[in-house]
Amino acid sequence: MNEKVIEDLYEVIKDRRVNPIEGSYTKYLFDKGIDKILKKVGEEATEVIVASKNADKTELITEICDLCYHILVLMAEKDISLEEIRVELEKRRQKTANKKSERAEITNL
Repeated sequence: MNEKVIEDLYEVIKDRRVNPIEGSYTKYLFDKGIDKILKKVGEEATEVIVASKNADKTELITEICDLCYHILVLMAEKDISLEEIRVELEKRRQKTANKKSERAEITNL
């Protein structure tokens, strides 16, 4: 089992950005630009939500993988490293008792 699968995938995505391969879906996303990448992140997030409501765990895993891939493409597009994400998550892990209060209900539209 490859314990570095996310790191390896991210390296491939970054490589496709600078060394595009014709016919590559990753190249297609980079060629289309940030709007297409963001659209795909939104679509995949929605698909994760829908799959979460169903009983098919395999479908949910597949959709989570799709979302992860598109998030990695977004990160590469915006030059955000996995290390930067790791550092931020580590900072958050150190926090305790930081639950935010519920948002106030909107009563005046």
